[in-house]
Amino acid sequence: MHSLSAWLARWQQLPPRTRFLVGAAGLYLLWLLVYEGWMGPDGRLDGWLSNNVAAASAGLLRGLSFAATVGADAPWVLHMDGVPAVSVGAPCNGLALYALFAGFIAVFPGPSRPKRWFIPLGIALIYLLNIGRVAALALNHHYAHRTVDFNHHYTFTFVVYACIAALWVRWVRWYGSPAALDA
Repeated sequence: MHSLSAWLARWQQLPPRTRFLVGAAGLYLLWLLVYEGWMGPDGRLDGWLSNNVAAASAGLLRGLSFAATVGADAPWVLHMDGVPAVSVGAPCNGLALYALFAGFIAVFPGPSRPKRWFIPLGIALIYLLNIGRVAALALNHHYAHRTVDFNHHYTFTFVVYACIAALWVRWVRWYGSPAALDA
C-alpha cells in the first residue's frame, strides 16, 4: 500500500502535460489490447452497434417520411426504397470515436465528478451525430450517389471530428484545471 501511495504522490508531481500524454498513451495501449485482442475479433459489440446505428438511422429517415429499412439478412445495411444504400461496418459504427472522446476527457487534468456526466453525455451526442451521418449518407446515395465516396471520407469525417473537438474544447473551458492549460 505504501508503494502505491508513493507512486501516486510522484504521479501528482509530474507536470499536467506529462500526466496527460502518459495517460493518453496508456489508454491507447489499453484500447489496442482490449479491442484488437478481444472485442474486435469477437465481433459481437461491433455487430450489435452496427445493427443499432443502421436501424436508428432508418427510423430517423422513416420519421422524415422516407422509405428506409434495414436488410432482413443484413441488419447493418440501410435500404432506401428497397435498394441498399449504406452498410454500417465496424469502422463506421462509432465505437472508436466513443473511446477516443472518453479517453481524452478521462485523462485530461480536471475534476473527476463532472467527467461522470460529461463522458456519457458526449458519447450520446456522438451517437446521435453518427445516426444523422448515416441517414445523410443514405440520402446522399439515393439522390446523388456519385458524391457518396467523397462525402463519406471527407465531408462527414470533418463534421464528426469537428463536433468531437468542440466537445473537447467545451470540456477544457469548463473544467480544465488552470495548471493544465498553462503547462
